[in-house]
Formats: sequence, C-alpha cells, structure tokens
Amino acid sequence: MMASSQVNGPVRAVHPPVGWGLSLGRLFTSHPIATRMVSLGLFFLIWEIAGRVPISYAFPTFLDTLYAFATMLLDGSLILAYGSTLQPLIIGVVISGVIGVGLGIVMGLSRKAEWLVAPLFIVLQSAPMAALIPLITFVYGIGLVAKTLAVIMLALPVIVLNGYKAVRNANPSLVAMCRSFQGTRFQQITKIIIPDASPVIFAGLRLGLAAGFIGVILAELLITPTGIGDLITYHRSVANYAEMYAAVVSIILVSTLTLTALEAFEIRVLRPEKKRG
Repeated sequence: MMASSQVNGPVRAVHPPVGWGLSLGRLFTSHPIATRMVSLGLFFLIWEIAGRVPISYAFPTFLDTLYAFATMLLDGSLILAYGSTLQPLIIGVVISGVIGVGLGIVMGLSRKAEWLVAPLFIVLQSAPMAALIPLITFVYGIGLVAKTLAVIMLALPVIVLNGYKAVRNANPSLVAMCRSFQGTRFQQITKIIIPDASPVIFAGLRLGLAAGFIGVILAELLITPTGIGDLITYHRSVANYAEMYAAVVSIILVSTLTLTALEAFEIRVLRPEKKRG
C-alpha cells in the first residue's frame, strides 16, 4: 500500500476536521457584538425560566419586567424619576471632577501635598460609605445638598487618586527630554506631564461617574425616597415586583450606556492607538 501510494503521486497530509468548539470560538472572536447578544439572550432566557419556576414569589419573569419597564417609560414615571435623580448626580460629578483633577495633579507634582492629602482620600475610598451617608442627614437634612454630598463622597476619592497616580507615573523620558531642551517647569507640566497623564485621568473620571451613580442611588434609598429610589421603594412596598425590577434594570441600563459612551470618547480622542489596535 505504501509503495503504490508513492507511485501514484506524492503523499498528502490528512488534516483532522475542525471541531465545532474551535469554529464557534473563531466565530465569537471575529464577531464580538454577536457574542454579547448571545450572552444576553442566554441570560434573559435563564431569567425567564427562573421566574416561571418560580424561585421566589418576589422574582418576576423577564417578560413581565420588560412589560413593566415599557409601561413606566410610556406613562412618564421613569423619565420624571430620572429628572430628579440626575440633578444631584450631575452636580456632584462636576464638582468632584473639577476638585478631584486639580487635587490629583497637585498631589502628583508635590510630595508635601501627597503626604498631607493622600491618606485622607485613601481612607475615604476604603470606608463603608453606606454607613456614613445617613450621617449627612443630621447635618444637611434630606434635600439636594445631602444627595449631592453623597455623590461627592463616593466619586471624589476615585478621581483624586487616579489623577494623582497618573501624574506621578508620567513618562520620565519625556520629562527629561523637555528639560534637556531648556523647558521651564510650567512647560513640563502643561506640555508633557498633563497630556501624558490625560488618558488615566479621564479613566478616573469615568470610574468616578460610576461611583457617583452608586452614591445617588444610596442617597435616595437611605436619605429620602425621591427619584428612581422612590420608584424602587414604592413598588417594593406594594409588592409590584416587576416594576421594582424594571427600575433596578433601568439604573443598570443608564449607567452602562453612559459609561460606554465615555469609554468610546476616551478611545477616540485620548487613545487613538488603542482604536487602531
């Protein structure tokens, strides 16, 4: 058999058929959007099955939650709630961004400022904010100021520490090059250090916004039931669990879309090399 195969022609290598697992792996790798859609579809299917079993009386099906979400969106209650929720969130994130970026840059440039301020924000970042937020009500009541402070308490440490690390870890070769060309300290900061640190600073702003979402929801649940927190509290109290889950899902949806948009802006403007990669 071997001799006849050599006479008839060169021996060809026989490759085993490609398995389904490898084919699916290549398909999902080349189509990340399809992968996410399949993942979400499986999650919603499991949710629907778990709601129909049911695993708990207080756990609605996915279709019931989707119907409740659409109903709340059409009757305007969801939009009205977010009109109240976004006000302290935006004010708190803007204040945290301005103060946090400024403090982070100062701490990154000055060892004395780092020694004086950094321990405070490290403690704030690791502190249990859910336990500290109710203390705000004893000083500032239950109004807009209290909810804005709750947002600042969670967002500010994240922004400050990211900005501080970004400036402190700026490329030393670029700073040395600027110094060798007789660049002043002001030029080193404005033309080398801050531009080099801007991607990480912006990432800190994005993380601070995510922390701000947590802060405003905690404030509305623990300080005063207003906005989206009021929807969650009310529907839980009257056992409208589909509406309650719809409100919770809306928080996840809004925060995910906002952070995804900021990440796309960051990649397009501050990290174009990552987009090309």
